[in-house]
Amino acid sequence: MKLQELKNEGTIDRLVRILIAEVFILGAYFWLGGAWQIVFYIVGAISLITAITGFCALYKVLGMKTFKSESKPTSVYIKAIFAVAFIVIAIVGSYYSAFFTKKFFLDDYSRMNNYYKQTLFYTGQDKRAEAVDNYDKLIAEYSVFLSKYTTYHPYAIKSDKQFNTDIEKVSGIINSLKDNVYTGDLKQSHTSFEAVRPIFQDILKRNNFSMLAVTLVDFHDAMEKIIAAADAKDATGLLAVYPEVDLKLKAVEELVNDSEIQNIRTKLEETVTLAKDGKADLLSAKAAELKSAFVKVYLKRG
Repeated sequence: MKLQELKNEGTIDRLVRILIAEVFILGAYFWLGGAWQIVFYIVGAISLITAITGFCALYKVLGMKTFKSESKPTSVYIKAIFAVAFIVIAIVGSYYSAFFTKKFFLDDYSRMNNYYKQTLFYTGQDKRAEAVDNYDKLIAEYSVFLSKYTTYHPYAIKSDKQFNTDIEKVSGIINSLKDNVYTGDLKQSHTSFEAVRPIFQDILKRNNFSMLAVTLVDFHDAMEKIIAAADAKDATGLLAVYPEVDLKLKAVEELVNDSEIQNIRTKLEETVTLAKDGKADLLSAKAAELKSAFVKVYLKRG
């Protein structure tokens, strides 16, 4: 049987199928994971293959066809419209899919990370009730995050081969701390929770997410050295680590330098001034003000 005799799709039908294939393939690539991604790829492939061959098996079974050999050829203008539509869907669809899937990922991450930061903060403050409340919310939110992003990788993290390993590692850390948060040593829990931050930080860095969050975390790690020296009334040690802390804060200031960031700078410089003046007894209180200024920013924007 000749190929022409097998065809049962008209030109417009085939052009529509190409657009449908494009939408399904874009949807699978940018928006889906797991079984649904496979389903969308299959539907897209079938639509594309039937468009290319001009033959639809379902039409054959149902005794339908949109192909008419004697019909007037499809206008070149109609073909041009479909060509433009294909290009627009490819460009606009890809751009906005990449943009919004990244945004939705960050929204999910931020919602989960907020409970992590609150749990980290309250365990550090030795406040049991608040720590337990936020820990329970973290467990629930992280379970949703883990379930979704283990099988689905939006475009922003699609090439990150280490992502699943990292989020599974975080899950292990979080779940292992339940007894300590509920009834154990909160300070020890706080130290253990700190191990999550560099994992999140590395994910952000690898995938080129907001550098403000990354630089805030980098600054925090350096700032803790100053706070430790201040609590130990070690003015010499504090001044020794100041250049590193100053450098980390400058990285934050290069991105954002509004009143809240400037307040962190003010508290840092006031702490350093006390160290230079030999007022060791005042260092711990001033360093606490520095940390409070940082926490205010980090809880909101980190």
